[in-house]
Amino acid sequence: VVLVDLVEGTERVVATSRGWEVQLGANVQWGGSDEQLFFNDVDPNDWSDFAVCLNPLTGERRRLPGTVFMASTDGRFLASYNLRASRYAQVGYGVAVPDAQTRRNVGPVADDSITITDTNAGTVRRVLSIADVYRALPALQVPNPEAHYYYFFQVKWNPAGTRLLATLQWTPLGGSGRRRAVLTFRPDGSELRLAITPDQWARGGHHINWAPDGEHLTMNLNVDGQPGLEIIRVRADGTGLETLFPTGSGHPSLHPGKRYMVTDAYPDEPLAPGDGTSPIRWLDLQGKKETLLARIFVSMTPGEMRVDPHPAWDRSGRFVIFNGFVDHTRQVYLADVRSLLGP
Repeated sequence: VVLVDLVEGTERVVATSRGWEVQLGANVQWGGSDEQLFFNDVDPNDWSDFAVCLNPLTGERRRLPGTVFMASTDGRFLASYNLRASRYAQVGYGVAVPDAQTRRNVGPVADDSITITDTNAGTVRRVLSIADVYRALPALQVPNPEAHYYYFFQVKWNPAGTRLLATLQWTPLGGSGRRRAVLTFRPDGSELRLAITPDQWARGGHHINWAPDGEHLTMNLNVDGQPGLEIIRVRADGTGLETLFPTGSGHPSLHPGKRYMVTDAYPDEPLAPGDGTSPIRWLDLQGKKETLLARIFVSMTPGEMRVDPHPAWDRSGRFVIFNGFVDHTRQVYLADVRSLLGP
């Protein structure tokens, strides 16, 4: 874990681990203050995985039960799915453990769940299992569920910490044809809703996220059946789907003021120039106009070791932060966009 001072341009290592290898299992993120960093670790003696709360100012480190995919804004709760099995859901994600220490989920199993860790109490609880979701949502049910692998992938808090989203995916045993859906629910597992159906996602789509209001989701999704994706917004219960911008790509992030959005493009998407660089796209949703905010080199090599710019707003809504790969190393950039936001 490296702490970067964007003002001074300095960095220092605040934690190390032998368990991460090349996967994205660390998933480092801030909690409710500068004194809370949360991330995952693995003990290679018994291959147990767990979350860590680190105070980077003092070095104090506390082990927590469960794992973390995303911390709530106040740092009180950690939401996670089964990070040990995550590699089967999507390459490059999850904690790194030997194959013998995990398993594939055949059918909608009852022992693979979304979990929430209370960082104050040091306790973890199961919220929803794959079996719970499968039984509760008829649109997900198939004639032969035991002939499919089932996995959760990603779980994210809304800004207020009142709801979560997660994706569920299933793939025929030994074959292709993955199907996916987006779920939303309360932290206690209640009010389970289907925000994006399998049929909607099957036309094409990626990168689901909460909008700043905590009531809507945004996503790249094909809604018109024509080639290409649009950027859409939809309520957490799946109603009120609308197109925000006619050309989608990368990782859309909506400004709290709702008029502007930033996103990037994967190097192999049509909106990228094909030279290993990715555009940082500034989208005016009101005028349906696009401006090139920046273009940054990321990688010519897809897969686990790729670098996604993944632009995101800071909490004040005045700056955009994104990644790049410059001078043979991954770097983080901060763009001051106050002049583009207007009065």
